[in-house]
Amino acid sequence: MSKHVKLVSMGIAVGLLSASSFAGTWSIGGSVLAQASPYKGIKAKDYVTPVPVINYDSENFYFHTLAAGYYLWNDEADQLSLDAHYYPQFFKPKDNDDHDMRQLDRRRDTVMAGFTYKHNAQWGTLRAIASGDILGVSNGLRGDFAYLYGFQGDKWSIMPGAGIVWTSKNQNNYEYGISSKESRNSGLSRYKAGDSWTPYLELQASYRFNQDWSVFAVGRVDRLSNEVKDSPMVNKSVSGIVWSGVTYTF
Repeated sequence: MSKHVKLVSMGIAVGLLSASSFAGTWSIGGSVLAQASPYKGIKAKDYVTPVPVINYDSENFYFHTLAAGYYLWNDEADQLSLDAHYYPQFFKPKDNDDHDMRQLDRRRDTVMAGFTYKHNAQWGTLRAIASGDILGVSNGLRGDFAYLYGFQGDKWSIMPGAGIVWTSKNQNNYEYGISSKESRNSGLSRYKAGDSWTPYLELQASYRFNQDWSVFAVGRVDRLSNEVKDSPMVNKSVSGIVWSGVTYTF
């Protein structure tokens, strides 16, 4: 897949956090996605791209551009869904500005699938996501646990949240590990990553102009774990993403 599609998928992965869904309706629109990658030698301009938005939501099923799910349980207080989404594990050596990084192997994308559970109450929302690579690219697993609290007006809503992600050693090693062969070719030290815990902050916001037109913004900042920061491929302590756009609902 192209790097633009990969960036779209990251937005969708984060977009699963956003609650811009309308039961039994379609929404289409346009958006812009900007990502701050932790890899060394990344060209910032390659991580900003336009993203088309196509969503469908019903009582039993949802489709969000590059993600889809089926509700096993769906009421006002609790939601449990079986879902899958495209997940960007991409690294293209030829697009990197760093000579040593260009000697590494490419990291490819995959599809993650699993379960998402949400509990909604007056004191906020608890969210838990368990997913794994189903294409055998990394054979990695991820667990995401978060608390969110929403503020809502007549036309606007804001929902800040905080969470933590557990990532298996297979996933981390695929994205940030350096094999003996790669080390010989690049001069970078050999590195094998273990599993990790990554805390993050997120913010969702939306504003509805009328019954049809809305704007939205989703942002997230991850504080990278030592398992990631210690990789010779990484030179940052945080990674982040901002996704914003406009939608038309019908």
